[in-house]
Amino acid sequence: MGLLDRISRLIRANLNALISKAEDPEKILEQTVLDMQEDMIQLRQAVAQAIATQKRTERQQAQAETTAEEWYRKAQLALQKGDEVLAREALNRRKSYLETATQMKAQLEQQVSVVTQLKQNMMKLESKISEAKTRKDLYVARARSAKASQQLNEMLGRVGTGTALEAFERMEDKVIQLEARAEAAAELGASELEQRFIALGQQDDIEAELAALKAQQQQQIAGGSEAALPPVQPSSTNVEENLERLRSQVDPS
Repeated sequence: MGLLDRISRLIRANLNALISKAEDPEKILEQTVLDMQEDMIQLRQAVAQAIATQKRTERQQAQAETTAEEWYRKAQLALQKGDEVLAREALNRRKSYLETATQMKAQLEQQVSVVTQLKQNMMKLESKISEAKTRKDLYVARARSAKASQQLNEMLGRVGTGTALEAFERMEDKVIQLEARAEAAAELGASELEQRFIALGQQDDIEAELAALKAQQQQQIAGGSEAALPPVQPSSTNVEENLERLRSQVDPS
């Protein structure tokens, strides 16, 4: 028995958990209001039937009272004509209709009480439905706000601590690498350009030195005398070797 109770309790707990998880406040509140409106329709039908019954009883009571009065007049007429037997019979009929009218009156009082109570209940239900609609709109708005806030917080959580932030960090690293490559390419281009200008200047210096050597050789040949070569400030080791070779050619000693 203990095991069956535990199993039953576990099943009920799981069912309650599933139901609670599946419950949507907006849908539940909307259905509750619809159920209350359906109850209002049924209550109005009951009130309408009770009022119709009350009206029918009122007509029956009035008809019984009218018939009783007619039999009373007939009894009076019979007595005036000297027919007491007929007058007595008319009074008996009058008594029967008076008893029916009395019963109808008691029944009518009960029906009036029932109709009054039904109308009061209907008014209370209308008030509750109106209040339920107002509360439903309020709770639905709060539920929607809570859902939107939850979704926003979940999105912010994914952006702040999830793969989205890692993607931004990776793209930032790539942008930094691209910028570094662009700067390196710019520096490399400027360096090559400067080297070309430096080489161009060095070429001009060598050409000038060669021109000076040629002019000096021509002067030596024309004057038949040797003159000292002007001092040279070589710019590199290759230029130094070239000058030494030229000196040996000019001055064999």
